[in-house]
Amino acid sequence: MQTARQDILDIFQHTFRVARVERVIEERIHFDKEVMQVDGFRYDLSTFDRCVLIAMGKAAEPMLSSFLARSGDASSRFEGVIAAPDPVIVPSDRFLVFQSGHPSPNRDSIAAAETIVQVLSSLSEKDFVIFLISGGGSSMVEQFLDAGTPLEVIAATHKALVESGAPITAINTVRKHLSSVKGGRLATAAAPAEQLTIAISDVPSGKLDALSSGPTTPDESTLEDVYAAVSKYGVMSRLPSQISDLLRTHSLAETPKRGEPIFGRSRWSVLLDSSSLERAAEARATELGWHVTVDDTCDDWPADEAAVYLVNRLRELRRVQPRVCLLSAGEVTVTVPHGIAGQGGRNQHFVLQAARMIAGEEITVLSVGSDGVDGNSPAAGGIADKNTVERAMGLGSSVDQAIAEFASYPLLQKLGDAITTGATGNNLRDLRILLAP
Repeated sequence: MQTARQDILDIFQHTFRVARVERVIEERIHFDKEVMQVDGFRYDLSTFDRCVLIAMGKAAEPMLSSFLARSGDASSRFEGVIAAPDPVIVPSDRFLVFQSGHPSPNRDSIAAAETIVQVLSSLSEKDFVIFLISGGGSSMVEQFLDAGTPLEVIAATHKALVESGAPITAINTVRKHLSSVKGGRLATAAAPAEQLTIAISDVPSGKLDALSSGPTTPDESTLEDVYAAVSKYGVMSRLPSQISDLLRTHSLAETPKRGEPIFGRSRWSVLLDSSSLERAAEARATELGWHVTVDDTCDDWPADEAAVYLVNRLRELRRVQPRVCLLSAGEVTVTVPHGIAGQGGRNQHFVLQAARMIAGEEITVLSVGSDGVDGNSPAAGGIADKNTVERAMGLGSSVDQAIAEFASYPLLQKLGDAITTGATGNNLRDLRILLAP
C-alpha cells in the first residue's frame, strides 16, 4: 500500500491529467462538415460571411489548437486573434498572435485589446464570433476606458488589486469598470454578430462574469460594488493617483447588464471549472480507498483562516471513519504588506499555515494551482506533513519565519516539498487535498 504522501501526489497528478482542455474539447465540441454543435448550441458555419476566433487567457493556445483540430476541414473558415502568456505557433496567416503579460499587462496586452476591438467592430449581423476564454485574460487583453492611460499606470493598478488580499470576484469587479474591454464591453463591440463564448473557468461556479473580468458576459456587478470593494479591502491607498481620483470622484461609467439588446445573439458554454478538478480527484481518491468529502466553504478566505477550517474539518471527519480525504477547490487570499518582497504564492502559504497545525499529527496536506503557477514563484504549490516543521528546524529554517516573510517557496524548495509542474495550459483555480489515514 502506498503511503499518504504517495497517495496525495497520485491524486493530484491524476487530476491534472484528466481535467485537460484537449480532452474536454474532444468530448463536448462536435463538427459535421460545417455544422458545429457545442452543448446543444448548433451553428451552420456556411451561413456566415466571416467566422472569427478570439482566444485569450492561460489556456488560449491549447483551446485554440484543440478547437481547430476538432473542426477539421472547417478550420479554413476561421480567422482571429490570440492573446496568450507564452509563445504560440501561429495556426495560419489569418491569425494575429500577442504574447501578453500576466499577472500584469504588458505592451502586447494593450495591442491585443486594440486589435480585438478593431476586428469585432468590423463585424455585421452576417458574421459569427467565437470567444475562447480562460483565466488570466484580465491582464492579457487590457485597455482602460481612458485610452491615453499609460501602461505603467495600468500595470500598477493590476498589481495593487492582485496584492490587496481581495477575492478574485472583487478584484475583477473593479477591473471591469475601469476597462474598455471587460464587463461585457467586447460583446458590445461585436454586436450585432452571432456570438458564442466557450470558457475554461477559474472563477467560482455561477460567476462567469468574473472570468477574465467577463469581457463577453452581462456584468452582474455594479458601480456601487466597485466603491464598496475598494473601501473594504483598502485598495485606494495602493492605486496610482490617476485611478484613485476616478474612484474617489465616482467618475466611472456603468457596464452592460443582463437583458440589454447587445446580448440578444450571445450564448455561453463552460467546458471546465474547479468542480472538474474535484470530480477527477474524488474518483482517484476513491479508487485508492479513501473516504472522500468535498468542502468549498473556505473559497476566497484568507489562507490562514482556510488552513484552520480545513484541518479542523478533517479532524472531525477522521473521528467518524478512517482514511479520510478532504477536497477543497477555489482560491484563498494572501495580503502582502507594502515593502515585503517575499517569494511564493497563496498555495504554498496555505501549506505552511497548515504545516504548523499538523506538526506531529498523521495528516498530509497539498495545495496546487491548476495553471502550474503559484504567485511569483516557479512552483505550482506545495506539500506538508507531520514532519515539515521539524525538518525545517533541522535545516536551520523556520516555518513561522517563512510565513512572516511571505517566503514560502524558498523553504518548501529547500525541504523538497515545492511542487513544480511548469505552465499547464489550463486554469481551473486551485485544488487543496488533505489526507488523514
